[in-house]
Amino acid sequence: MKSVVIAGFAAVSLLAAYGASASEQLAKSNGCMNCHAMDAKKVGSSIKDISAKYKGKADAQQTLTAKISEGKGHPKTKASGDDLKAIVSWMTSQ
Repeated sequence: MKSVVIAGFAAVSLLAAYGASASEQLAKSNGCMNCHAMDAKKVGSSIKDISAKYKGKADAQQTLTAKISEGKGHPKTKASGDDLKAIVSWMTSQ
């Protein structure tokens, strides 16, 4: 029984790591990382600073998605709606 629990935990951990990696790859392929870095300010704020700024705000996902997709105070992105939602979710979870 213990080995089943360990195997289940390992599978969940791998899926979580893949999700983060896939979203990070989306951010890179859509040009986000040209202006944003994980821990340092480039042209734009760091991913960690963005996450901290919006932490605990119920409308963070909606606000950031609208800001980026509509070009409100941020260059408009070429990312599709679903890709943008995944990127914003990844960014705010850092």
